[in-house]
Amino acid sequence: MDWSTLWVYAAPPVVGGIIGYFTNDIAIKMLFRPYRAIYIGQRRLPFTPGLIPRNQERLAKRVSDTIMGSLLTPEELQKLARRLLQPERVQSAIFWLLKLSLDQVRIDKDQKSTKIVSGILKDLLGQSLPRLLKVLARREDFLEAQINQIFDQVLLDFQLSDDQATKLADWLLQVVLPPDAIRQLLVDFLTDRTIQLIDEGFREKASGTYWVVANLFGLRNTLTRLRTFCLDERDASNERITELIKSLAVRDRLKNWLKSISLQNLPVSTVRQLRKTTRDTIRDYAQTRGGEFLKGFSDSVDWDNIANLLLNRLRTSAAVGSSLEVVSKELALILERYLEKDLEVIVAQAIPILSIDQVIVDRVKSTSAADLEKAIEGIVKNELQAIVNLGGLLGFVVGSLQTVVLLLR
Repeated sequence: MDWSTLWVYAAPPVVGGIIGYFTNDIAIKMLFRPYRAIYIGQRRLPFTPGLIPRNQERLAKRVSDTIMGSLLTPEELQKLARRLLQPERVQSAIFWLLKLSLDQVRIDKDQKSTKIVSGILKDLLGQSLPRLLKVLARREDFLEAQINQIFDQVLLDFQLSDDQATKLADWLLQVVLPPDAIRQLLVDFLTDRTIQLIDEGFREKASGTYWVVANLFGLRNTLTRLRTFCLDERDASNERITELIKSLAVRDRLKNWLKSISLQNLPVSTVRQLRKTTRDTIRDYAQTRGGEFLKGFSDSVDWDNIANLLLNRLRTSAAVGSSLEVVSKELALILERYLEKDLEVIVAQAIPILSIDQVIVDRVKSTSAADLEKAIEGIVKNELQAIVNLGGLLGFVVGSLQTVVLLLR
């Protein structure tokens, strides 16, 4: 057998393998290339652009439908949400947000946080609380337990100490009832009518030696002279009243009397009535004028300064920093209980809002043909090469069958 005969029998397998290999390789390349349409004159060449670039919009829609129909179903999204929103992850996220907020408050140079807290405090005490107080004060049991507790534990056991009684007695004698005030009281009291009534009463009710004195001398002249002395001799009368106060030890008597004042010395029925009167008085005041008092008090307060002091205390408070973890854990548990009940509804509402299908379509459409080719080849590169190799193998097998047929002939 010479070389020409040998070539006749060997050529079909070799040529068939080469044709099958390169045919599949060209077919795979034509899926992506050329990336753009090629025109000769006004006519577009067939098979340009490649199959995938030419149908990229339809491919994007099919990919979106496939993913949303079989991969990202509502049930799968619920499972994904549950994995993402596990209490530990949610607690870590909330803790991070709280810590970030606290750090932001610490470095706030524009005083934004101060203004916000100031506005909240002013609205709470100046607007919201007065309206709430008017509503609550209409109830019969408004602050009943609190007022009774204050009355029983504070007012009922309250008693002036020796130093407090001394200072109060001095204040009464020096400010409330000084000698000049007592002198003026005597002048105002000893009118002609009052002197006449005292004198007549003394004459009628006196007996024995006092009756003789009352009917012979009477009190009219004495009281009249006392009034005249207080009017004409102001300084002298003040000195006499001061001497009388010292000689009678009015200061010590008044101090002892103030020390003896205590609600516990009153009858039980009187104490109960006094407690009820105190409660009713506070409730009536809160109902009628409590709102005005709170509003006026709010207008007089420098809320910016208070908010600044409050935030400065929070910035340096160790309790706030240590409580962040506890707060984040409680918030995570609350969110978990809420999600257990309404996660399905939330996911159903979130899917249209997120528009995941449209995101996939837009992403695939905006990807260039070259990048799309690289992406697909990166996923199924081995499989595409196996198709090319399989084409060469099939071509070789078909060529071998043709060689067998030649040999049989």
